[in-house]
Amino acid sequence: MAVNAAPGEKAAREEKALREVTNRLVDDYGEAHPAERVEAVVGAVRKRFEGHSVREFVPILVERIARRELDPTRAKQSATTVELAKSTVVDQPRPNGEGGENDSPDVRSADTTSVFAAVAGRFVPARLVENKRTLGVAAAGVAGVLAVAVTVAVWPSDSPSGTAAAPALTTVRGVVGSEKSAFFDDPKVADALAEHGFKVEVEPAGSRQIATSVDLKKYDFAFPSSSAAAERIQRQAGVSGKYVPFSSPMAVATFKPIADLLTQAGIVQPGATTTLDVGKYLSLAEKGVQWNQLEGNSTYQVPKNVLVSTTDPRTSNSAAMYLAVTAYVANDNTIVRGEKAEDYAVSRVSRLFTRQGFTESSSDGPFKDYLSNGMGTVPMAWIYEAQYVDAAVHNQLKPDMVLMYPQPTVMSQHTVVPLNDKGDQIGKLLTTDPDLQRLAAEHGFRPTDVSLFTNVTSAHQVPVDVNLVNQVTPPDYDTLERLLDGVAKSYN
Repeated sequence: MAVNAAPGEKAAREEKALREVTNRLVDDYGEAHPAERVEAVVGAVRKRFEGHSVREFVPILVERIARRELDPTRAKQSATTVELAKSTVVDQPRPNGEGGENDSPDVRSADTTSVFAAVAGRFVPARLVENKRTLGVAAAGVAGVLAVAVTVAVWPSDSPSGTAAAPALTTVRGVVGSEKSAFFDDPKVADALAEHGFKVEVEPAGSRQIATSVDLKKYDFAFPSSSAAAERIQRQAGVSGKYVPFSSPMAVATFKPIADLLTQAGIVQPGATTTLDVGKYLSLAEKGVQWNQLEGNSTYQVPKNVLVSTTDPRTSNSAAMYLAVTAYVANDNTIVRGEKAEDYAVSRVSRLFTRQGFTESSSDGPFKDYLSNGMGTVPMAWIYEAQYVDAAVHNQLKPDMVLMYPQPTVMSQHTVVPLNDKGDQIGKLLTTDPDLQRLAAEHGFRPTDVSLFTNVTSAHQVPVDVNLVNQVTPPDYDTLERLLDGVAKSYN
């Protein structure tokens, strides 16, 4: 919260943050507890902080404590932590030694101390209170709005401000593909990074934008959505290191009426997972067939071309992956190599892009349109599988929404390119830290341990194809660039 904000503005921000906390908890624990129970727990925890002047971290602490109370596997541990904290702190006399009321234990301060200790997941050992003029309570791991770990001084210290100094976090800046924004915005991810001493700030951009036009000097790492974009960034920045913490195959988000219609047309095959035959789709699209021309169409009689909506191939990796798949199929199911094959593939697939009209610069836009506007606007959207799974986990899908796998598809390797030592440490953490790998799976990505992904999809009953045997190997970096340049020229 802003330091100079008016009291009313601070209160409004706190209310908004607490509403968001409640909504997140309802989403996360809705299967175990009714919404009323979650709201009651949040309200009860919030009351513990009434009367305290420092408000910036209240929403973070309320969420932490409420999660422990709502999660039965953590409740016993939390209760034990609080009791240990109380036994350590409550019996200490007030430090000013002036007698009377101030010589007795300050119950309110002790309760606050135990709350902070519980949030930190640890208690204050007796040796820390040998100096009766200072008591600092470590609240390590508290992260969220500011994504920082803080040290809270419950009683006055020797410093004029009466607070202990906060341990410094190392700020690391990155530019990331927009489909990863939700992952880095997650307070739990910020928390896990803060546990290692980092505060990560990211800016979203299309992956090809990152590779071609973003000023990388402002960042410590780049995190595009494919190995091809990463290779270009490595060349541009003159670095060799990289990490691939997780991946996501490309897929098509659609609706049941559209899937049924394309099944009648012989393009879609239903089953345990729904598949789209790219070869048959390409033939249909090349002819310029419109939705209202499909035989037996009574559900989507719209006079516009049967096309998958993509992003702009000049800026976005997801569109580049769409080009890689369609060019492969257009080239007789063969990897494109050589000028003749490149020209032929471009001549066949460029209309898949140019006939769409306006296209977004990153994958976040089309998928949000898909979620909010329905099939009238976006009957089929080319997406990362992770976007669909993430939406399913967070209860954003409607009952008639369907995930289709193109046959063939392509695996997008989300690749961290460290631009300095700080970026290298983040890349290593994202790849090896168990909590960050688990959280990546909760956001729909396929981490190194694919069982983490299958646990999430099974728990939320998302039909996914874990094996995906029919995958395209993308063309080499230089070939893909020439294909992209060829499609870009088709817009003129």
